[in-house]
Amino acid sequence: MAPVTGAILGGYVRGSLWWLRLWPLEVSSAGMAFWARLFGPMWPLTKVARANLKAAFPEKSPREIEKLVREVWANLGRLCAEFAHLDHIWDYDPGNPGKRGRIEIGKADFSHQLRDGRTALFFSAHTGNWEMCAIAGAEMNILDAVIYREPNNKKAAQLIEEMRKGTMPDLIRTDRDAARELIRRLGQGQHIGMLVDQYWTGGPKVKFFGRPTATNPTLAKLARHFDCPVYGWRVVRLPKGRFRVEFTEEVVMPRDAEGKIDVEGAMQAINDVIEGWVREHPAQWLWLHRRWR
Repeated sequence: MAPVTGAILGGYVRGSLWWLRLWPLEVSSAGMAFWARLFGPMWPLTKVARANLKAAFPEKSPREIEKLVREVWANLGRLCAEFAHLDHIWDYDPGNPGKRGRIEIGKADFSHQLRDGRTALFFSAHTGNWEMCAIAGAEMNILDAVIYREPNNKKAAQLIEEMRKGTMPDLIRTDRDAARELIRRLGQGQHIGMLVDQYWTGGPKVKFFGRPTATNPTLAKLARHFDCPVYGWRVVRLPKGRFRVEFTEEVVMPRDAEGKIDVEGAMQAINDVIEGWVREHPAQWLWLHRRWR
């Protein structure tokens, strides 16, 4: 991207976030959902979402598919608005869990059990408000770091990093030094989180909604190397601008004849959990991604 174009795009992103912060969270979120629901389906990328939804839910009528497409865009619009409010979106009070706020913790909160001094890995997906997953991990003292992919636009990347600082655990870029940093941290007994639901060229094949697709094996390889527990975590979008944070119990990892975690089997188990999440709230997943190729 040319420097001038990059600067313009970066300035646009900064200006948009500034404008969204002028409004209360509920107002900016509802407004962005309205416009995204209205104009999002006009984008060519919608063809990917429509094809994915038809293949995943062959029993749904064309009308139901179109409704889901619009809600997928609405979720993305809300996510953009909420990103502008990351520094004050969390309002859960562990000292008063019965108080009704914007955040609730699903089922029993067993997060205290996860701080047992052991290395652990956490996976999530592009569902609900996935940006809040890292915030939840930091606020609940569960995660030490999360892996993220830096945007190609340097100005936008700098702004996004500024917005995330102070609300999330340490951020590890997916660059050539990432593997070394992950091994160092996990060797110290830290907890690392990552998103694992996108297509990964050259990755092992798993079944997702009954269709074969390549998946990122990094988490399973790390789990095999450190023989550590693996958990899932997500932030589910609720009505009226509220969210529910959910952590799974430890996901049982299949093992090979030597007793070590089987990478392909582990990634299948993880994708099975994610598929369950998506089936539960299909409008909250990022169907715009080319997950099957």
